Amino acid sequence: MIPRLLRIIWVISRYRLDTLLPLARMPWWLRGLFLLSPLRLIPTGPRCRGERLRLALETLGPIFVKFGQMLSTRRDLLPPDIADELKRLQDQVPPFPGEQASALVEQELGMSLDDAFARFATEPLASASIAQVHAATLHSGEDVVVKIIRPGIERVMRQDMALLYRLAAILARVPEARRLRPVEVVRDYESTLFDELDLTKEAANTSQLKRNFQNSLLLYVPATHWDLTRHRVMVQERIHGVPVADTEALEAQGTDLKKLAERGVEIFFTQVFRDNFFHADMHPGNIFVARETPWDPQYIAIDCGIVGSLTREDQDYLARNLLAFFHQDYYEVAALHIESGWVGEDTRANEFAAAVRTVCEPILEKPLKDISFGQVLLGLFQTARRFNMEVQPQLVLLQKTLLNIEGLGRQLYPDLDLWATAKPFLEQWMRERAGARGLWESLKRQAPELSRQLPELPVLAHQALSRAEHGHQHQRRQSEAVDDIRRRLDRQSRSQRRLRLGVLLVAAALAWQPLAEWAGGQPWPVLGAALLGALLLVWN
Repeated sequence: MIPRLLRIIWVISRYRLDTLLPLARMPWWLRGLFLLSPLRLIPTGPRCRGERLRLALETLGPIFVKFGQMLSTRRDLLPPDIADELKRLQDQVPPFPGEQASALVEQELGMSLDDAFARFATEPLASASIAQVHAATLHSGEDVVVKIIRPGIERVMRQDMALLYRLAAILARVPEARRLRPVEVVRDYESTLFDELDLTKEAANTSQLKRNFQNSLLLYVPATHWDLTRHRVMVQERIHGVPVADTEALEAQGTDLKKLAERGVEIFFTQVFRDNFFHADMHPGNIFVARETPWDPQYIAIDCGIVGSLTREDQDYLARNLLAFFHQDYYEVAALHIESGWVGEDTRANEFAAAVRTVCEPILEKPLKDISFGQVLLGLFQTARRFNMEVQPQLVLLQKTLLNIEGLGRQLYPDLDLWATAKPFLEQWMRERAGARGLWESLKRQAPELSRQLPELPVLAHQALSRAEHGHQHQRRQSEAVDDIRRRLDRQSRSQRRLRLGVLLVAAALAWQPLAEWAGGQPWPVLGAALLGALLLVWN
C-alpha cells in the first residue's frame, strides 16, 4: 500500500496537478502552504493543464481513469480545454501490445486464433481503462469485436481499493463525514468495478439489456457470441454507429439532436422504472447512434459491465420524491425522506421541508432548461448536513448515471429540459404502478404462485388453526403449571412458618426458666424488641 501511495504522490508531483487547484478560493493559510511548496520548483513543461491531468489519470490506472471518464461527461462543469482532453479517456487510453492480446485470447479460448476466427486484427479498435477491443471476422463471415481484459489490471485495482478503504475508514471517524457512509460507498463501488473484470457477467448483462429493448426504436444492443466468451475475453456483434460525442458527424448526417437528447432521458427512466435494470456506465465512449434513420435516431449501447437495480421500495420512494420536486411539494419530499428512513425518525417534517424549500426555490424559479440536476443534488447534500441525513449507497450509482445522462443530453442539445422530459414518464409509471392496471399486473405476476397455493388453502387453514389451538393449549398448560408451582411454594412457605413456630416454642419451653429470670431484669423496650424479633422469625 505504501509504495502505491508514494507512486500516486510522485505522479501528482510529476504532472504538477497542484496547478489545477483554485488557490483563490482557499483559506489564506492553505494558499500560503501551496505557494511555498517545493512542487513549485518542478517545471510544468510544454503540456497544457488538460493534457497533464489526462496523462496523470492514465498513469495512475483504471480507478482514476473511471473518475476522469465521469468528469468528461459534464462539459457544463469543466473548462473546455480540460473537457476535451478527458474525453480521450473514453476510448483512447494507451493500449497494451497486440501480440499480448492475441496470446491472451488463445489462452482463454483454448484454441488458436486461426481456429476461432477467419481474421483477427492485432491493432486495437479502441482502448479503455480496463479492456481493449480488437476487430475480427468469424468463419461464417460475420464481423465481430473481441474485448480483452488488460493483463495485470486486477492487482493495481486492488491496491487502489485498499487506499480508498483506508481513506474511507479515516473519514468515517469524522462526525461530519460519517453520514456519507464512506466505507459502504467504497464497498459498493468495489463490487461494481470488479464485476467489470469478469466478461461473462458483462455478457449476461448485455443479454438482459438486449431482451429488455427487443425490437425497440429507442435502443439497440449488439448480440453476444457465448461460445467464444470467457472470463477475460468476450466476442460481440460489431456495430457501425456514430459516437454520440461526435456532434459534428451527427449534425452532418442530419440527426435530430433534440429528439436524440430526449430519448436518452427516456431510455434512462425506462431502464430504472420499467425494467429496474439500468446501464450504469453511460459515458460517451459506450454510446453510439445508428446511421440508418437520423430523423428518428436510435441509440446503440455497449459495455454493460456496470449495471444497477433498486428495490421495489427504493423505486417507489425515488419516483414519488422526483414527482414531489416537480410539483414543488416540499412537505411531501420531507415526509418521504422520513418515511423511507433516509433521515432520522425524530426529524420534524415541517423544518426539513422549510430547509429543502430554501435550497430548491432559487433553482426551480429559473427556466426549466437552466435547471441542473447536479445543482439540485449538491443543494440537497448541503441541507442534509443539518439534519444528519445519511448517503444511501444503493442510490449513488443511480445518481452518477443520471448526472452522466444529463451531461450527455446537454452536450447534444443545450436546451434539454430534463424535468419536462421525465415528468410525464414518471406520472404515467406511478399511475400504472398504483392504479388498477398496476394491481392487475401484480396479480398476474403472482398468479402462478396463487394457483399453486389455492388448492392447498383449506389444508393450510386447518394447519394454521391447529397450530393456533396447539399454541393455546400449550399456553394453558404453561399457565396451569405456573399456578401449580405458585400453590406449592405457598404451601411450602406456610409449612416453613409452622416449623419455625414449633422450633421457637420448643426452644422457649426448654429455656423458660433462664428466659423468665432474664426478662424480669429487662426494661420494657428490650422485651418489646425481643417479641417483635420472635414474630418476624415465625412469619418470614
